Amino acid sequence: MRCRAKENAMSFFISLAAGACLALGAATPLFAEELSGKQKVEIEKVVHDYLIANPEVVREAIDELGKREKVAEAATREKAVGQHGDKIVNSPNQAVVGNPSGDVTLVEFFDYNCGYCKQSMASVAKLIEADPKLRVVLKDFPILGPDSVEAAQVATAARMQLDSQKFWEFHRKLLTTRGHIGKQQALAAAKDVGADMARLEKDMSSAETKAALKEVATLADELRFDGTPAWVIGKEAIVGGVPYAQLKAKIENMRKCGKSVC
Repeated sequence: MRCRAKENAMSFFISLAAGACLALGAATPLFAEELSGKQKVEIEKVVHDYLIANPEVVREAIDELGKREKVAEAATREKAVGQHGDKIVNSPNQAVVGNPSGDVTLVEFFDYNCGYCKQSMASVAKLIEADPKLRVVLKDFPILGPDSVEAAQVATAARMQLDSQKFWEFHRKLLTTRGHIGKQQALAAAKDVGADMARLEKDMSSAETKAALKEVATLADELRFDGTPAWVIGKEAIVGGVPYAQLKAKIENMRKCGKSVC
């Protein structure tokens, strides 16, 4: 489960149908040219009647397409992690909480207005509290509208002046705030943890803040992240909420075999 921008569900079926037609045309161009108009109509009717009589075939095709896309997507993401690993894990434009020198790094891309990110907050907090050797990288990926962008700008500016523990306090306070989160809520959270508000207001619109958020957006694009939360651990990149037990197991696997899945 993940938070993502709205899209037309019908577009998936249109793409599927268009892709199938293009594939058929590309595979049999000579055959298609040799068919008469009457023969084409007859073939279309046979296909139509077959699908009406066996609609489960459409579902099977969609399921198979989904499986293939997931495999291809995972391979693309793993390649991107390999290419951008240092920036994903060690960029100066990010918050690091937990143990800064930890032996395993868990990276989370999040949006302060994402309900699944809010749910994941409890898991991340529990992991940090239970594992003194865990290093967690937090990357603002505001995809849910202007308010999310402004909250991310405040958070980025707060990160510039707060130490790791204070920023973690700010992050938890803001992500567990009930209701919609925007600039006002983010500023209130920053004030509560003792941020220099005059400096923060100035840093919000700085070139450094813009560069930091642009860097995360670029990384997310390279990783094909289209929703939040999204995670990177080892060479594995995942989009969507991951239960505590699964995150814990992946961290343990990293220590056991150097991979998130042994």
